[in-house]
Amino acid sequence: MPVYNLKINGQPLSVEADEDTPLLWVLRDHLDMVGTKFGCGIGQCGACTVHIDGSATRSCLLQVSNVGDMEITTIEGLSEDASHPVQQAWKEVDVPQCGYCQAGQMMSAAAFLSQNSNPNKTEIRDAMSGNICRCASYNRIEKAVELAASKMS
Repeated sequence: MPVYNLKINGQPLSVEADEDTPLLWVLRDHLDMVGTKFGCGIGQCGACTVHIDGSATRSCLLQVSNVGDMEITTIEGLSEDASHPVQQAWKEVDVPQCGYCQAGQMMSAAAFLSQNSNPNKTEIRDAMSGNICRCASYNRIEKAVELAASKMS
């Protein structure tokens, strides 16, 4: 089985895995980084969202053999102490109900806000539309993204 040298949350890590193993399962099963969730397995729900070189990416669709030297950031690496503006806003707005999708929601929001620090409501809705929340916390998610944007500016 091949060994892959990955850079995850700023740390070099090696993992032995089949070449077609999705990054999601490498993170969860091989590296015990369980903040990234399995939702649908087909890239439609967003629960598995991580950053690849700063872009929100569905980790269930990316095979470990295709990661190469890309920089991977998981929810565990967004900040060490939950001080990232998105994490602070999520807490202040009290976004989660069940919480299952929230890591993916926050990772999508953080990547979006790094590209657009002053979004309007339509831009927020469009940016977050790829993430499904089965509890329908969409209004609180939108408020949290607005608050995070204000914290970042």
